[in-house]
Amino acid sequence: MLAKRSSMRTIGLIGGLSWESTVIYYQVVNQRVRERLGGSHSANSLVWSVDYTTVEDLIFAGRWDEVSTLLSGAGRKLQDLGADLLLICSNTFSKVSDDVERAVSVPVLHVADVLGAEIRARGMRKVGLLGTRFTMEEPFYRDRLAAHGFDVVVPRREQRELVHHVIFDELVRGVLRESSREAFARIIDDLADDGAEGVILGCTEIELLISEKDSAVPVLPSARLHAEAAAGFVLAG
Repeated sequence: MLAKRSSMRTIGLIGGLSWESTVIYYQVVNQRVRERLGGSHSANSLVWSVDYTTVEDLIFAGRWDEVSTLLSGAGRKLQDLGADLLLICSNTFSKVSDDVERAVSVPVLHVADVLGAEIRARGMRKVGLLGTRFTMEEPFYRDRLAAHGFDVVVPRREQRELVHHVIFDELVRGVLRESSREAFARIIDDLADDGAEGVILGCTEIELLISEKDSAVPVLPSARLHAEAAAGFVLAG
């Protein structure tokens, strides 16, 4: 007997930012769909994966307008292929999320809004943030989080530089070092000492390195939560 045809909507993933963390999105989306629908169900999904070196060079050169053009073009292609919802599979590159949203006619699910809703639901009043230098220091991300009604704290300057270095020189290349895990755990301890009730893993690759067992306070894995929210959206169709 043929299985009943799914009425799921289609997720469009703008990935490759880096592909190491895009794997988390694809895996989690499909896991959640199978858990909800059972059997061998999986998500209706499309992935547009960019060449990471290209966009990495652009952001370090401050050429965010070109990043916006590139990711907006990816969003339009995914929409044309049938995506009903778009995700930028990155925290750093959510800096151009508003531009992508203006370029398409389907919703763009912002990672900071997903995290904000989760933190508010948990009743946390102060959270720590780990991510790239862009994410930790620029207002595009921190302000969007704070708009949900809680305080956001970041590590000290030298700690921010260490986190940034590990992300770009190790994690996006699939390199996982125990010394880096230990350094991140110490930074999380310091954030907890500063009053953080939880810590946002605000770079999708950090989830490859850090989990709950490495932290004195709850961790909020941005890629996993973002993907779960997307799965909930398409299943509601």
